[in-house]
Amino acid sequence: MRAFTLNQYLVAGALIALGSAGTLLAQALSDSPQRQEKQRVELPGPNGAPTGMEVISSVAEYKPGEGIDLHLHHGIEALYVVQGAQIQMPGKDPQTLPTGASLMNLRMVQHGGFKVVGDSSLKLFTVHIVDKSKPLYDKEVTGAPDALGKQ
Repeated sequence: MRAFTLNQYLVAGALIALGSAGTLLAQALSDSPQRQEKQRVELPGPNGAPTGMEVISSVAEYKPGEGIDLHLHHGIEALYVVQGAQIQMPGKDPQTLPTGASLMNLRMVQHGGFKVVGDSSLKLFTVHIVDKSKPLYDKEVTGAPDALGKQ
C-alpha cells in the first residue's frame, strides 16, 4: 500500500475545492439573482435509492422594472404567489398575477419572459423538483414547448 505525502493531500484538497467552486459559479451564472434559496435536499427513491433528483425551496421578489427571462427547468416547478403584481409580456397588455395564485411549470416547458410593471413587487415561493446534475435555470431551448404548449 502506497503512503501519500502531505503535498499530495493538499493538491487533492485544492482540486476538490476548485471543482466545488466551479459548480457554485456555474449555478450562480444560471440562477435568478432575486431568488433566495431556503432549503435543498436530495429526493430519495424507494428504500432510499438515489434518484439523481433534488427538491429546492426558494423565495423571490421581483421589483417593478425587473423581470424573469424566458427559461425552463430540468424537472417540475410549483409556485405560490405570496404578493401579486402586474406583469407584462413583450408586445402584450399588462395582466395581474394575483396574490394566492398557484402555478405549475412542467419539465422542459419554457415559461417566464415578463417584466413586473406598476408599483407593487411580485413575491413568489417556489419548489423545484429537478435533476441534480443540471442547472436549476436553463435558457430557452429551440423546439421546447412554451407554457401554452406552442413550439
